[in-house]
Amino acid sequence: MLALGAIYSILAIQACKKPEALTEGDYNQWYSGGSQTVFVTGSGAFGKAFPNLSTEKEELHGIGDAGFEAVFNSDPNQINYGLGPVFNNVSCVSCHIGDGRGKAPEAGEALTSLLIRISIPGVGAHGSPNPVPGFGGQLQQRGVLGASPEANVNVVYTQQTFTFPDGESYTLRKPIYSLSSPYQTMPSNVLLSPRMASPVFGLGLLEAIGEADIMALADVNDINGDGISGKPNRVWSVEKQAHTLGRFGWKAGQPSVIQQSAGAYNEDMGVTSFIFPTESTFGQPQHSLSMGRKEISDSLLFAVAYYVRTLAVPGRRKADDEEVQQGKALFRQVGCANCHNPMFTTQTNVAAPEFSNQTIFPYTDMLLHDMGDGLADNRPEFEADGYEWRTAPLWGIGLTKAVNGHNNFLHDGRARNYTEAIMWHGGEAETSKNSFAKLNKAQRDAVLKFLGSL
Repeated sequence: MLALGAIYSILAIQACKKPEALTEGDYNQWYSGGSQTVFVTGSGAFGKAFPNLSTEKEELHGIGDAGFEAVFNSDPNQINYGLGPVFNNVSCVSCHIGDGRGKAPEAGEALTSLLIRISIPGVGAHGSPNPVPGFGGQLQQRGVLGASPEANVNVVYTQQTFTFPDGESYTLRKPIYSLSSPYQTMPSNVLLSPRMASPVFGLGLLEAIGEADIMALADVNDINGDGISGKPNRVWSVEKQAHTLGRFGWKAGQPSVIQQSAGAYNEDMGVTSFIFPTESTFGQPQHSLSMGRKEISDSLLFAVAYYVRTLAVPGRRKADDEEVQQGKALFRQVGCANCHNPMFTTQTNVAAPEFSNQTIFPYTDMLLHDMGDGLADNRPEFEADGYEWRTAPLWGIGLTKAVNGHNNFLHDGRARNYTEAIMWHGGEAETSKNSFAKLNKAQRDAVLKFLGSL
């Protein structure tokens, strides 16, 4: 294992180099985010800026940080006006606590960092999900004074215990969501999709991966016969007014960090911007409560998007531990790396050297995969069907407990540890899941230790 002093020495040298000046010897899997890696293991592990930003860009990052934490309110005479009239939460950080992962609600708990996407069968504008009349595309369960929350969300869990071939047991819990007390009659054919807040670090590096490099991993018709397809989502870009590659969100439903950010302001908080200037309540009775104006400035939206783009990736821990190395080999052997692709190199971008030519280890292919009946939400999103989900990046997963105080994983947080997350996999991942299950306990533990090192 690298001595702590050696790591600090490497970091000190790295911090003085521009990304384009790094040599091949600088790139290794200790540095999950290339030169934009930080070795922090506590509660602030997901909230550090890229280590080599210029003074001006550090200032922009700081402005975005303040905006990310800003609490919105409904009084136009106060700072940060524009909340609502219906909303899910009051700030970005309220869901992405510590720039990390949301927590699934326990039975009877109110939703705090998990939201519900809704639609009805059919296709909306530009191929988007078909919005629910009177409710839109996302359920807002809170409202400002004088506005009616759209509905209450209820969750209960069923649990079932299973046994590995060697006798060790594990339990899977399945959430069942339902809606009650809608502010008006809701259609009977509404499709629900719970979505847990995802970590926001490293998004700028994922955005900087070349489209051709992502498409090279796609195999929609499984021509190689390995049972893994890998499918891109083509989604509507408001900025480009065209369909482009989807990269962000649980179904890769957003094409860029700034559109993802603007969409969250609009749907989660009811805050309008130049990208989404219309209130999420348009067409609803409470829409008249809107002031009808842009509620976040262009400059602040750009700053918040830049803040998210320039959140550094936490580095690996114990990457050269013998058991971790064994787990890494088994991770590949059972086929996990077929979707959780370990490595990319970002594109050259002379205008933004902080994102340019970075060899990164996100463990995702950025593509959609059929995950089987168990994880299906049965709700399409552009070209993603009701069984498909984007491969979630695994970098930083081992620090979830330290940052967020839990290990809830998958799109709705049903998994409470790595084992449960793996054993929920189905569809294209069925063979890999079964191969993991057939490992002996020591081997399974090695895989889990490897995941904990990411």
